[in-house]
Amino acid sequence: MYLDTIRQYCLDKPATTESLPFDEHTLVFKVGSKMFALVSLNTEPLRINLKCDPERAVILRERYPQIMPGYHMNKKHWNTIVVDGILSPLFINELIDHSYHLVVKSLTRKERQKLGL
Repeated sequence: MYLDTIRQYCLDKPATTESLPFDEHTLVFKVGSKMFALVSLNTEPLRINLKCDPERAVILRERYPQIMPGYHMNKKHWNTIVVDGILSPLFINELIDHSYHLVVKSLTRKERQKLGL
């Protein structure tokens, strides 16, 4: 799975924007005002930070060595996924979906309505 595939998958989600708010090496995807994915552009292999349900995050970290506590993030709610070809693209997409839906659910009703969600 490559950066352009992950980028397009994130951008295909409703009301998603991308930016480089921190530096030129961290691509951030937001729904409304909240981040749901951060991609490190200067690491090899590619790494992506995704929000995750805390209980599920622990299970995923125990099961997959490519999933670890979120780098520079709240370790309870974020995972870093190493995209090295071991985890399937379908599984990575499912993790992106999970992150996106958690963030959408956390938006206020007013913001969801404004975004058409």
